[in-house]
Amino acid sequence: MFGYDDFMKFIQAFFVVFPVVTLIHLLGHIFFAAIFGGKGIRVVIGSGKLLFSLKFLEVRHFYFWYGGCEYISLKYNNKLTKSLIFLGGSIFNVVSIFLVNYLIRIDIIEASMLWYQFVYFSFYYVFFALLPMDMADGTLSDGKAMYKLWRNKNKDDSSADCRRKVF
Repeated sequence: MFGYDDFMKFIQAFFVVFPVVTLIHLLGHIFFAAIFGGKGIRVVIGSGKLLFSLKFLEVRHFYFWYGGCEYISLKYNNKLTKSLIFLGGSIFNVVSIFLVNYLIRIDIIEASMLWYQFVYFSFYYVFFALLPMDMADGTLSDGKAMYKLWRNKNKDDSSADCRRKVF
């Protein structure tokens, strides 16, 4: 039976945990883009009208739905660097899973529904990011973008949530 406690867990999961997991994923992409000399780096959390922006971060009205990042150019631009950018989001999600589990194990944080949801959504994000598939809007998952990159078929160096902005 779905009760009040379950409703509050739902609110926590979708309006707090999932946006945090999304931000971690996008920061992973941008971290590697920055390491390889990325210019024009920008992270967008959510969709809809702009709520506020800070330097390279934009937060949209529906902050809990979707996210993306972009860069204009890279100083070090080859298949390996682009692959690490595509994998960066999943790398950050996996590292965050291990970090949370480690902190629980050494009693720094207490095991709770919050951390269970965090790990669950992080696995979810990694699975669907690396699954080589075309999204409904025609964009590519990170896994498919990397696959096409190595097959010389990813013309715009983009995935569904990380793209090189072309003018």
